[in-house]
Amino acid sequence: MITYEQLKKAAEYISDIVGDTPDIAMVLGSGLGHMADIIEDPVYIDYSDVPHFPTSTVAGHAGRFVSGHIHGKKVLAMQGRVHYYEGYNMDQVVMPVRVMGLLGVDKLLLTNASGGISDELEPGDVMMISDHISSFVPSPLICEYYDKLGVRFPDMTHVYDTELCRIIRKAYDDNSIAFKEGVYIQVTGPQYETPAEIRMFARLGADAVGMSTVCEAIAARHMGIKIAALSSICNKAAGLGGILSHDDIIAAGDEASERLARIIDSFIKSL
Repeated sequence: MITYEQLKKAAEYISDIVGDTPDIAMVLGSGLGHMADIIEDPVYIDYSDVPHFPTSTVAGHAGRFVSGHIHGKKVLAMQGRVHYYEGYNMDQVVMPVRVMGLLGVDKLLLTNASGGISDELEPGDVMMISDHISSFVPSPLICEYYDKLGVRFPDMTHVYDTELCRIIRKAYDDNSIAFKEGVYIQVTGPQYETPAEIRMFARLGADAVGMSTVCEAIAARHMGIKIAALSSICNKAAGLGGILSHDDIIAAGDEASERLARIIDSFIKSL
């Protein structure tokens, strides 16, 4: 289990390198890491160099922080994340978000690659996450030192900040990109879902499915960080399209990333 002292040591290490508190932090998901290319004057920090920090083991995740500027805003981006299915416990999975909170980050943009469940979503779409379903993964708030980070029973009525979501919607309009929003459900993976599971998720109200993000959003919300999230729809979920492969999802993420990068660029410019 990650201790509070280990969180502080990791935050101190990163702070010594990046200096001033970032105006916004970003987590760049599968196939989306090269969006960090829009960051000016980048400084890189490998996860493996940060004390007690988990390292990415999945293709498409570079496994490093990138610190720099976009439109004059100080940005700290994660090129890749760690997942529960990699064998990490939930404390380790959300450690990066908690460390960013200890750095003083008060705005966080989460991104991921996901499978589309809703009939309104097609591969290549970018869906703004308006709400989520977390019931299929362990809560990241089951820990002994919760009181150093937030309250025991945090409200989750508005996980995704209304004002940040308004700015994101404007970013779609500014780039003439069709606005899509919906409910994202996180599962553990690493196996892809069965058609029966996808039908169940649809009945629960999910529009897209993936293996990350929700646990990070909960941990960030617990610390009072304002959150927005974007999901790159890389495929139709099981039973709604063809056979799924990680390589195909990475390739589809590459195709959608130009659209996603334009949204993020406009979003940060408008902050």
